[in-house]
Amino acid sequence: MSEVNTLNEKVLAAYLEANMDGFKGPLTATKFQGGQSNPTFKIDAASGSYVLRRQPPGKLLKSAHAVDREYRVISALANTDVPVAQAHHLCEDPEIIGSMFYLMEFCDGNIHWASKLDSASSNQERAHMYDEMNRVLAAIHSVDLEKAGLMDFGRPGNYYQRQFDRWSSQYRASEMDQIPEMDQLITWLSGQIPEDDGKVSLVHGDYRLDNLMYSKDDQQIIAVLDWELSTLGHPYADLAYQCMGLRLPVRDIKNVMSGLEGIDAQALGIPSEQEYVAKYCQRMGIDKIDNWNFYLAFSCFRLAAITQGVAKRGADGNASSQAALSYGAMVKPLAVMGLDISQTKD
Repeated sequence: MSEVNTLNEKVLAAYLEANMDGFKGPLTATKFQGGQSNPTFKIDAASGSYVLRRQPPGKLLKSAHAVDREYRVISALANTDVPVAQAHHLCEDPEIIGSMFYLMEFCDGNIHWASKLDSASSNQERAHMYDEMNRVLAAIHSVDLEKAGLMDFGRPGNYYQRQFDRWSSQYRASEMDQIPEMDQLITWLSGQIPEDDGKVSLVHGDYRLDNLMYSKDDQQIIAVLDWELSTLGHPYADLAYQCMGLRLPVRDIKNVMSGLEGIDAQALGIPSEQEYVAKYCQRMGIDKIDNWNFYLAFSCFRLAAITQGVAKRGADGNASSQAALSYGAMVKPLAVMGLDISQTKD
């Protein structure tokens, strides 16, 4: 079995017993299915159940797979209105299991993969679950950065220019075939980046349904997961990314972003994009969002760059999931979607 899918349980147990308060082995490690970036394992030990997230082994792109940043942010959010798992231990020594890792609380709840929420018992329940997503997103963007100790978690200002430079660079570094539509989208975005408006908040970076754990009764979100891409940035990035994701095709496959394309969402009790954005604006105390189509198109570009990176890791044998290579097929449709959005009026 690939190194990315296994852990040396005896070595890990000995290390944790010596370095983490309250930990007691032996342990068994079971890899969660799916997840294209940082391999994630359930750890069952004599002292309880935990979740371990590690960097994948092998050569990594610069600034990617920063599990130490994940650990820092969930630690910082422990006493805020943002629900997160309790952080337990960070190991920065790659010699223990082959790469940096951290251990956090195992939260027992529901993760939903389909945006249409088939499992919901009623339209009212779907509406509530979407409103809960909206509430938690606003809570993330309302975190007092100074009080949380996150003032240096990213560079404030010029977020979109910096993100454009970062993802353009990472896309070129992982590019395997030339995709003209992606080149066109990059060119369009480069000339449309709005002037910095001074808004700075904590941003999650991958805010979507399957990165949220609901309580067993689906009444509240008990943990926001996968903080790998979190930083200080512009709050509209998370909102537009989530809304962009809901425009994608319906996919009933775990760990593949599933949208609502072709679905009569309102017939299911799911708010329209306009209603969802309006509710967010109400919670954040703002009137409206200008340049909305730029934010949506940028989200398409960014996700296309991320999926290209996943495909490249799959080709190199370093991806967390066997399905990684298929992600390359998503790049062109995302670029086309971004170009289509760029041609419409706000």
